Amino acid sequence: MPIPTTPFGSTSLHLPRLGLGLAALGRPGYINLGHEEDLEADYNVESMERRTHEMLDLAFDKGVRYFDAARSYGKAEDFLLSWLQKHPEKAAEAAVGSKWGYTYTAGWQVEAEKHEVKEHSLPVLERQWGLSKRLLPHLKLYQIHSATFSSGVLDNMEVLTRLSSLKAEGVAIGLSLSGPGQKEVLAKAMEIKMDGQYLFDAVQATFNMLDPSAGQQLQAAAERGMGVIIKEALANGRLTARHPDPAFRPKMLVLKRLADNHGVGIDALALAYVLHLPWAHLVLSGAARAEHLLSNLRAADVTLSNGEVEELNRLAMPVEAYWEERSGLAWN
Repeated sequence: MPIPTTPFGSTSLHLPRLGLGLAALGRPGYINLGHEEDLEADYNVESMERRTHEMLDLAFDKGVRYFDAARSYGKAEDFLLSWLQKHPEKAAEAAVGSKWGYTYTAGWQVEAEKHEVKEHSLPVLERQWGLSKRLLPHLKLYQIHSATFSSGVLDNMEVLTRLSSLKAEGVAIGLSLSGPGQKEVLAKAMEIKMDGQYLFDAVQATFNMLDPSAGQQLQAAAERGMGVIIKEALANGRLTARHPDPAFRPKMLVLKRLADNHGVGIDALALAYVLHLPWAHLVLSGAARAEHLLSNLRAADVTLSNGEVEELNRLAMPVEAYWEERSGLAWN
């Protein structure tokens, strides 16, 4: 079955509903469970670029057309650019999103004192845009990376004015969100206008059956015309068979029973849970291995019943507990 497509908010994009995020492919260290195993502990730059190209080829061949990167994802933009240049026929159909605001600081190491440093200032935007714009004309969406109240980015008129100028040049402007305050930050972002027009065309947020707390606000954003991208639909591997916590076993049994009923993996079930929501325009796979991507894409074949959705709804965690657990995931 082909991947379903949908208009991406009120932008000119019309995309399949499953995309590929490069957070786990562009750098040796990441917080996904089993990341070291996925990369086979081979962190050679050439090897990782080859792996990324293979994943991009596979995703494209299976109908994926949106690819998501960020300046802090190590060499993700570089790997994506070299793939686009190598395959102009594929590049013509590809839509790329990237993000600014975090600087990669791990020095290509799995373990580092700091893997990335956040700064939502105008100088960082100018510097990182100068690098990200190499992805034009395929770069369709440029996002603030993990906008928060504490960074002050939504009150920084210099930054907002510059983003507005990029929008005037034809690049859709978005913001990504993280943490327990996602819905509050999004509510504020939705109010921002520049020259009489809403600034933000899109939002990328964490949403899954363990933390669906931002759902109502994300639906409101979609109804307002914003494109909605869902990240971490698998909760960084916690909604896969890799989840090691014995306390999670009762939920895992529910997931496995329902997944088996549909003949798919737990990962595809978790992605299908998000895909059943019409306001979730684009859902990202974060796979770093071919077999995982193929398994993820089977979500497009799953139609959940109302009863199954209700059963999965009951797996939600308290918001603070979800994010506390996520903050404890080890870089590997």
